[in-house]
Amino acid sequence: MIKKLYEKSEIWFAVAWIIAYVVLASAGDNLSTDIGVLKIVTLPILIVLSVIMYSFVRKNGLTEKYGLCKPQISAAKMLFYIPLIVLLTANLWYGIVLNTSPIETLLYVLSMFCVGFLEEMIFRGFLFNAMAKDGVKSAIIVSSVTFGIGHIVNLINGSGAELLPNLLQVIYAVAIGFTFVMIYYSTKSLIACIVTHSLFNAASVFANESAITPQRWFVSCALIAIIAGAYALYIALVVKDTKAK
Repeated sequence: MIKKLYEKSEIWFAVAWIIAYVVLASAGDNLSTDIGVLKIVTLPILIVLSVIMYSFVRKNGLTEKYGLCKPQISAAKMLFYIPLIVLLTANLWYGIVLNTSPIETLLYVLSMFCVGFLEEMIFRGFLFNAMAKDGVKSAIIVSSVTFGIGHIVNLINGSGAELLPNLLQVIYAVAIGFTFVMIYYSTKSLIACIVTHSLFNAASVFANESAITPQRWFVSCALIAIIAGAYALYIALVVKDTKAK
């Protein structure tokens, strides 16, 4: 069934994955909240989705097509991915605390590794590749924007996110999505994107939320957007041209 949908339309294949991921992950979060243990239901769901996705890609010889391979551009040309390393620290700028129990922390971290893999494969791998056939620029825009807008789901999935903080998250998520899609487009690899995405999300469980005032949150979101956007532009204007030569 999965293969038939893929062969019929790669775009609808990507859309189907987006819907399945958002619905099932949100349901898992809601059930986990009802049970009272963070990610206790979400993690198994994400693991199953990750296994299904990876098995499909590997079985059909699509690992290189979807970036599960080494980058085709040297780390030096990518500035050794230093901007990504800086972004990884964003959730820890105001201190490190243990916000949940050890078991919930473990469940959360493991869940975020699955999220990093699934979201990069869906938005950068499936969706971008499907749309790039009709135009790379539009594919870059759609991949970046849909990734950012997808974070609005935090308003309805029981995470407790408020409107303004969530909207700010959407804005910087678009910038990060732009960075990731440019990395993938230029290096033909999703590895750096998956690792960064996973670690960035996982670090959020250690954020010192009590020290994050609305002003600090605004500044943090702005800095993340600026760093991500600047790196994406560097890749688009410098790395892409260097590669072409």
